Amino acid sequence: MSRNTPPRSSSGSSGKSGKSGKPAAKSGKAGKVGQVAKPRWSSPKVRPAATDREGLTVETAPVVPAERAPAPAAQPRAPREPRTPREPRTPRAPRTPGAHAARPNRAPAAPKGPGGDPLVGERYEVEIGAVAHGGGHCVARHEGRVLFVRHALPGERVIVQVTEGTTKSRFLRADAVEILEPSKDRIEAPCRFAGPAKCGGCDWQHVTPGGQRKLKGQVLTEQLAQLAGLTPAEAGWDGSVEPVGGKLPPGQVPAWRTRVQYTVDAESGEVGLRKHRSHEVQLVDGCLIAAPGITELGIESRDWTGLASVEAIASSGSLDRQLILRPLPGEQLPLVELDKPVSISRIDEQDLFHRVHGRNFVRERAAGRTWRVSNGGFWQIHPEAPDTLVGAVLDGLDPQWGENALDLYCGVGLFAGALAERVGEDGAVLGIESAKQAVLDARHNLAEVENVQIECDRVETLLPRTGITSTDLIVLDPPRAGAGRETVRHLAGLSARRIAYVACDPAALARDLAFFREGGYRPVSLRAFDLFPMTHHFECVAILEPVAAV
Repeated sequence: MSRNTPPRSSSGSSGKSGKSGKPAAKSGKAGKVGQVAKPRWSSPKVRPAATDREGLTVETAPVVPAERAPAPAAQPRAPREPRTPREPRTPRAPRTPGAHAARPNRAPAAPKGPGGDPLVGERYEVEIGAVAHGGGHCVARHEGRVLFVRHALPGERVIVQVTEGTTKSRFLRADAVEILEPSKDRIEAPCRFAGPAKCGGCDWQHVTPGGQRKLKGQVLTEQLAQLAGLTPAEAGWDGSVEPVGGKLPPGQVPAWRTRVQYTVDAESGEVGLRKHRSHEVQLVDGCLIAAPGITELGIESRDWTGLASVEAIASSGSLDRQLILRPLPGEQLPLVELDKPVSISRIDEQDLFHRVHGRNFVRERAAGRTWRVSNGGFWQIHPEAPDTLVGAVLDGLDPQWGENALDLYCGVGLFAGALAERVGEDGAVLGIESAKQAVLDARHNLAEVENVQIECDRVETLLPRTGITSTDLIVLDPPRAGAGRETVRHLAGLSARRIAYVACDPAALARDLAFFREGGYRPVSLRAFDLFPMTHHFECVAILEPVAAV
């Protein structure tokens, strides 16, 4: 048995009695922490031998004699003529330092980029077309050239100002600076730092909440069609993006962001947020979407001279508050005095994490457990996101007592812990995560759960080495780039009853759904959640089953 596969007891039947009922009698003894009884995973697979195009291996291929022409008979060598003595070389002149950089025959390096005359600042009147994926922009055209326009809405007629591009660019980027014919979904942006050439944190401050969700639904529909060849109905999706959180009065912005990374202005020492596609800083005296636990720290009113950035974390499950400071090269940390108690850590020039004061972690609460998240590690930043996603995954998978599950890209163990409770002590959950600190946190968080094992490595590296040939359930929550063809191909070969795919990028989700279709799986359910209001981001949970079972 592979060390990476959770063992189970030696008895044959699991005694399933539904997703919540336990078997009448237990068999075997409980294993050690991180293990369960009844081994279900098979022994490690033997890697098949490499074959050629005819399917022949090194052992089975016939021996073919080399087709070489016979070597000519050796001929006697003619005697060598005596060498003419060489004339002495003329000594080189000493090289002038830096002279090699100014050789007259060397062509100058070609300029980077598309070239052409810059168009930045030019203004055009255009009609706005469909919303595009990523960046909160819509598509427009001017004299046959595509423009990606921010701060606009489909159907509007606007004046745009070019922000990037030249006369030879394939497309231009622009901001809508004057609205001639507004959309019915347009509102006055509640935040005074939102708009052209201002803060780039929010994309849809100028859109009603319902209009924002409609735009996100249009993006998902387009990505499914273009990259997966699926209609909403074929993907098991009703076409809606579900709101999360209570309804707010008109004009009020949801304060959901429990983590905010501020950039420090080098001249003034004040904090701000970066502008869209820029290193320029928009100074702010507050952020409307920041959670109350962030706002109450009073970060915007302090002097942060000597720092490059300040990241603030406010736990939604406890009173834990944490600042992660990144000093400028050669600078020391300033004395930090805030309006509320806070733990402080710093990141050095080698990106190493150091605790300065208090804890190096925050405690979060979700799925009936307390979770330790250390060193600014990944955790969903909307307070209701963890429970929302766990609920969607469990509803879709419907785990049964005694089943086995994989939790891939498992982070600090959120889905693994929820699955372990549902499959019970006769089931097994294996989590795989590449971030070492997240693995330490996951093992700490689930130390008392005996049917969970967490391993540290890249999924695409470790999973083929486990020897696992089948499983019942799979959860994967990959990074923004998605899982990729090879990983999906491997997962499709494990004969899982159901697979839950948690995605933060609709394009990556659609690409991987196409790969799953190649492996014999199709989505039977798809839900989208508006977990990032005012931005173009949203989260999806897709449930897949084998095509034969659909």
